[in-house]
Amino acid sequence: MLVGFLASRPGRWLRIVTGAGMVVGGLVSGTSRGAAVALLGLGPLVAAALDWVPVAALFGLPMDGPTLRRELGVSDEASLLEGFPRPGTREVSPTLH
Repeated sequence: MLVGFLASRPGRWLRIVTGAGMVVGGLVSGTSRGAAVALLGLGPLVAAALDWVPVAALFGLPMDGPTLRRELGVSDEASLLEGFPRPGTREVSPTLH
């Protein structure tokens, strides 16, 4: 189901990358049409960053990501950055010479 994919981690990343691409591409073009594309790109970018799925409202489902995943029976996933190493954490301490 499309809504389930959009609420998943890969779906959120897809919306973030798409929105960011629209914003950057629109701003780089330097035209009024490009500015409109950049403004439209803010929609998917902000919605995915805040874990909202506005398309779900068209199907009578909640827009909030965790609530939507619970209602669809999809396991609630960890944050977007789960699996990436945290900055400043190292397994081996650095050696100064």
